[in-house]
Parts: sequence; structure tokens; C-alpha cells
Amino acid sequence: MRPRALAALVLAALGATCERAAERAGSVRAVATRLPKDTIRFTAPARAARCSVGTGGGLLLEGSSGGNGVLVWLRASGPLEGGSWPLLQRGDTVSRRGARVGLRFMGGDVAYGVALDSGTVTLTDDSGLITLVVSGAGISVAAAGRVDAEATFDAVPVGADTVSCRPAA
Repeated sequence: MRPRALAALVLAALGATCERAAERAGSVRAVATRLPKDTIRFTAPARAARCSVGTGGGLLLEGSSGGNGVLVWLRASGPLEGGSWPLLQRGDTVSRRGARVGLRFMGGDVAYGVALDSGTVTLTDDSGLITLVVSGAGISVAAAGRVDAEATFDAVPVGADTVSCRPAA
């Protein structure tokens, strides 16, 4: 997935999240660190929905507040399983199972975005309530370097609707 396409997907999802605030019950807590010293922390309402594309699909988790947000796409060709998920590299269209993670955060009046390219994602599904822990890093052009990120989605219910997880062209 190209950086602009991922950015468009993140921004579209963040906008959609704001429109449906009443539907959310879970939350996401995130920390972004721009070395050597800037750390941004935020908590936001979160939601999850099953998604489909072609013969596969997965789960789309999103949470945002005040210009900050996290978007995770768990891509699977079969049933979603708990445990560790590999973090997929940008442009990976071959892997049948893995996670794509985008993070947007505000540093003063400046918006920063990063697609994680290394790290881990761990999924726990407790009777339809999703807990997802992300720990990784990626390059942010606007931040002029790597950004370390951690995000935890807590008790996020999976919505009844299915959304598209087709990447924007």
C-alpha cells in the first residue's frame, strides 16, 4: 500500500469514526515517541468491524480523538485467531495473514502520520470483545525520522456490520 493510500485510508476511517461516536464502547490508549524526546499520549473511543475484500477479509479496528488516531487492519484469509500477528510491510499483497497499523498524532499544530513497518501485534478475543496490543515503529517523513508507537485497544466490541477493507488506490 502506498503511503498516500494508507494516509487516505486512515483519514477516511478517522472521519467515519467521528460520525458514529454513539456506536463505540471500547477505547484505545496510544503513545508515540519521536526521538530523542517528544512523547505524545492519547486515549480515544474505539470500535471494530469485520471487513471483506475479494475472497479474504479480516478485522478493522479504529479509534480517534482530537486529531489523534490509530487504525489497525488484521488481514486474514480464514477465521481470525488470537495470538501474535506479523506486522506486514508496506505494499505486501502476498501474505495471507498479518497486520497493517497506521498512527496519526498531533504535535502542537502539526499532524504527524506513520505506518508501522516493524513490531508486534497481539490479538485476544474474549466473547466478542477485542483486546489488541500493538508495539512497533515506522518512518514519518513529517517527523524527520522514526517514531516508536504503542497502542492498546481495550474491550472493543465487534460491530454487526461488515465494512470494506479494500485499500484506496
